Amino acid sequence: MLIILLGPPGAGKGTQAEKITGEHNLANISTGDILRSAVKKNSALGRKAKQYMDQGQLVPDELVVEIVKERLRNSGEEDGYLFDGFPRTVEQAIFLEKALPELGKKIDRVISIDVEESELIERLTGRRVCSNCGANYHIKYNPPAVRNVCDKCGGDLYQRDDDTLETVKERLEVYRKQTEPLIEFYEKKDLLSSVDGSKSMEEVYEQINNILEDFQ
Repeated sequence: MLIILLGPPGAGKGTQAEKITGEHNLANISTGDILRSAVKKNSALGRKAKQYMDQGQLVPDELVVEIVKERLRNSGEEDGYLFDGFPRTVEQAIFLEKALPELGKKIDRVISIDVEESELIERLTGRRVCSNCGANYHIKYNPPAVRNVCDKCGGDLYQRDDDTLETVKERLEVYRKQTEPLIEFYEKKDLLSSVDGSKSMEEVYEQINNILEDFQ
């Protein structure tokens, strides 16, 4: 089983990916993780990627896909794969589409977690992190007992730089321009299923699980 999980920042994609991979025995293929792993292993592809990363440049799509292929060739005991955060653009999706047949694999389903932008902004800008122990809170959904004070250690809570309103809007704009076109791309190929990401974590997972049952 090969699944692609799409969703904007704040949609809860990471939480769902962790639950899906754990309960369905899928390997979580995250672009960031596999790039770092390739660099750490000092593979030929990893050395090429490191040249771009050291200069603060994006790793070219074709090279990212080659590293993904390398990861798929080195499969373990997993029952399949979940791509989280990859492909990020239509260009990457086209490269992936050409690469998979070489490995005897195909995409079974693309799942998009849909959430209204206003809710995404509320979720992201409301996050707070403890400066001491790193515990996470939300001013609406998971507030501390005492405003701006960590329940666990008494440390000060702060808002991360990437959770400010201006930065959140920029992140969502990047998603709209780069990644949202993938929804139409996969919809045309009859591979897309959408779930309502405004529901609770458990309800979102139930929707996803119902989709995955068709590919067990």
